[in-house]
Amino acid sequence: MVEKKILVVDDQYGIRVLLNEILQKDGYKMFQAANGIQALKIVEDEVPDLVLLDMKIPGMDGLEILKRIKEIKPQVDVMMMTAYGELNMINEALNLGAINHFAKPFDIDDVRNVIRDNFNAKNNLA
Repeated sequence: MVEKKILVVDDQYGIRVLLNEILQKDGYKMFQAANGIQALKIVEDEVPDLVLLDMKIPGMDGLEILKRIKEIKPQVDVMMMTAYGELNMINEALNLGAINHFAKPFDIDDVRNVIRDNFNAKNNLA
């Protein structure tokens, strides 16, 4: 089985480290970015299977990063993370191609299950 690659994009160091540690233990190859410029470079160089993308990032916000990811690598799946219950932003993200979203603070087991289910669904389609 090919190792799945996940990129975590969040300006909060603690969130990146938490997701990185937990998901690495689940067998994923992990990448981290603190901002949009780093994220887009990793997307171009590594082509992750999944990006966990925070909605609120200083500079280039999550929606802008999502748009650019979809322009350069449309096959990359993106799940949004948001601490804000802003339905219009979530809906816009889904319209731009995000496959899912979850609210912060999140339950790490919920996140792991959603990621696993997403990869399983994709494997079943392949």
